[in-house]
Amino acid sequence: MPTTATAPTTTAPVPVASLTKTDFLHDYRLGWESRHASLAGRKEVFMGKAKFGIFGDGKELPQLAMARAFRAGDWRAGYYRDQTFMLAIGELTLQQYFAQLYAHPDVEAEPATAGRAMNGHFGTRFLDEDGNFRPSAELKNSSADISPTGGQMPRLVGLAYASKLYRQNPELHQFADFSVNGNEVAFGTIGNASTSEGMFFEAINAAGVLQIPMLISVWDDHYGISVPAEYQTTKQNISEILKGFQREGEGQDGFEIYRVNGWDYPALLDTYERAADVCRAQHVPALVHVREVTQPQGHSTSGSHERYKNAERLSWEQAHDCLLKMREWLLAEGHASAEELDAIEKAAQQTVKEARTAAWQEFFNPIKQERDEVVVLLNKLVAETGTENQLHEMVEALQHNTAPIRADLVRTVRRALRIARGQRSNSRRELQNWLEQALADNADRYNSYLFSQSEEAVGNIEEVEVAYAADAASVDGREVLQACFTANFERDPRIFAIGEDVGRIGDVNQAFAGLQEKFGELRVTDTGIRECTIIGQGIGAAMRGLKPITEIQYLDYLLYGIQTLSDDVACLQYRTKGGQKAPLIVRTRGHRLEGIWHSGSPIQMILGAIRGIHLCVPRDMTQAAGFYNTLLRSDEPAIVIECLNGYRLKEKMPANPGDFTLPLGRPETLLRGADLTIVTYGSMCRIVMEAAQQLAEVDISVEVIDVQTLLPFDTDHLIVDSLRRTNRVLFADEDVPGGATAFMMQQVLDEQQAYRFLDSQPRCLSAQAHRPPYGSDGDYFSKPSVEDVFDAVYEIMQEADPKRFPAIY
Repeated sequence: MPTTATAPTTTAPVPVASLTKTDFLHDYRLGWESRHASLAGRKEVFMGKAKFGIFGDGKELPQLAMARAFRAGDWRAGYYRDQTFMLAIGELTLQQYFAQLYAHPDVEAEPATAGRAMNGHFGTRFLDEDGNFRPSAELKNSSADISPTGGQMPRLVGLAYASKLYRQNPELHQFADFSVNGNEVAFGTIGNASTSEGMFFEAINAAGVLQIPMLISVWDDHYGISVPAEYQTTKQNISEILKGFQREGEGQDGFEIYRVNGWDYPALLDTYERAADVCRAQHVPALVHVREVTQPQGHSTSGSHERYKNAERLSWEQAHDCLLKMREWLLAEGHASAEELDAIEKAAQQTVKEARTAAWQEFFNPIKQERDEVVVLLNKLVAETGTENQLHEMVEALQHNTAPIRADLVRTVRRALRIARGQRSNSRRELQNWLEQALADNADRYNSYLFSQSEEAVGNIEEVEVAYAADAASVDGREVLQACFTANFERDPRIFAIGEDVGRIGDVNQAFAGLQEKFGELRVTDTGIRECTIIGQGIGAAMRGLKPITEIQYLDYLLYGIQTLSDDVACLQYRTKGGQKAPLIVRTRGHRLEGIWHSGSPIQMILGAIRGIHLCVPRDMTQAAGFYNTLLRSDEPAIVIECLNGYRLKEKMPANPGDFTLPLGRPETLLRGADLTIVTYGSMCRIVMEAAQQLAEVDISVEVIDVQTLLPFDTDHLIVDSLRRTNRVLFADEDVPGGATAFMMQQVLDEQQAYRFLDSQPRCLSAQAHRPPYGSDGDYFSKPSVEDVFDAVYEIMQEADPKRFPAIY
């Protein structure tokens, strides 16, 4: 814990010399407006007008200094305490700040998240109303915040990496709406405690290797909630332990590392100006360690910092409050009088009060109006149905609720209709109509935009059938992918691929063979072993208008990036209500691989984590190519899992390998049958097809359906048509019991209501609960085999007709 302070800077650095009294007082005013917003926000939570609050008090000065170095075209991937910065760059108003605190579900009132994220989660709308990119090179851009600490770091790498591509790849210079010669800096912010996260260290290393314009600020207030730095960071000093990243001189690889106190306004201005200039001009990453920062209200409204900070620390924080320090500096340098500063502070408090009041009225008045409408309708129902004794208390409670929310209205109407069930009256019909409209309106407010609604959405991509020449060659499956990628790289210069081993050797299965030599290292690029930031590199680049294919070498390794995919990409369109997108393609391979750590089918985990990302599970490389052709023309993220044992199986070479497209969500019937339907995907298709041949030998006719994509799943409900005819179903895959087979069963039996057509119990055939041991025997006894499929189907048929199908065992 610091007990003494470094003496304030008295000589004016160059940036300070270029500023005027007006500039200084502007920053002072903005700092106090932000502080009063934090203080008022905490009170609003305690008054019950907001559910939770986390604020940026104590970090005002470094954010004001950072904002002065931030230019049009730059990007932010930040931390939920950056309110002062967002106010300073003009991308947040105080009224919008309070609208987010109240969870106002209107994009006009709360443009960052439309009330979907808690306060402090900022972002700019870099898409227009049609879901198309706005000219980000002309805007001050903030990628949408997420709460998981350190989670902003992978994306930050990608935002900075895009500048490198735009600068160094001449083919991209035409896209002036997205970049001006790669001059854009990606600014990141993080709390000191969160630098303990592996994501932080991986991102720092990746940025150093890539040499990209990434400027990361560490707000160091010595704590992570209640845990002090001695439990967080070696030497209690993140810049000290990162010394090895410091470059040795201009032209050398590495970082520029700066240290500055969070209360030293002129030093902060100088530091950020120098750091941003190095990033912008030289594409050298920089780290600014902002020390001696305070947090006057503690971590959040969940508790008080007096519980874990001793009196000495609290006293030190009060003395080193950055706004009080700025006041001292302004007075000492003669930039303002005490009376001027007093007036600014008072005016700031009044400005915040007015913004808070306006935000609350804009949020609450529509709800109050809806409540009054509902009360009128309920009173009509009371009058017409004669159910006053049952409804009266309910109506009275709603009418006198001083702060109703929409859930109160809908809940009351539902209960009223329940009470009046079976009765016919105009008032009941009016109330029913109100409920239907309310549910539709609230679906838009709270459930919309999980996926793109633009013209480039997956469902809008024109379907083009695969074509074959009469003498089409039979080639290894990998060659189909190679032709697909080659054609797409030639078609669109925005497409690039990164991943372990994708460059020089053309990936471990050779689908990128020769592409680096043809298109260059900037477009087909090897990376280190760092799956989390490979994903992040793609996210940021996709946000900046590029078309990344990020390869995760094996499906098992997706676990390193699943948090980033889940918390960032999957919910990006949703948490911004269509304001941001990242059309990232994750290419990986799995299924029939050997061993405990390469078993390759954790589909249940993926399905549960990535709603908002498409999941393609093609059975062969032609299908995979069709999905890539679709996805590379769309603006939605997806994971494509190729079959690891399919790269050297023979397939016909399409005549249009880069042009044919496959729709997502449409199953394909591989075999027609009459007795039972098998629903499967991926590598299991070949196993099921072989089993089907053996079943035919004992007079069992099965229909085999390849779902092709799990997300979306059979959007036209084609599988239920099969069950209408066969009346029996087996769901088969290589995931754990209750995994993707249970998901498919729910989709077919519940969503499609196919249970109505079943004459036998639906069955699931999956792998064992454990991971497969190494070796062919381990695979055979752990994952479904041809014999397992045969036996499962035979048992179902035996139960239906034991005379025709006597027991085998």
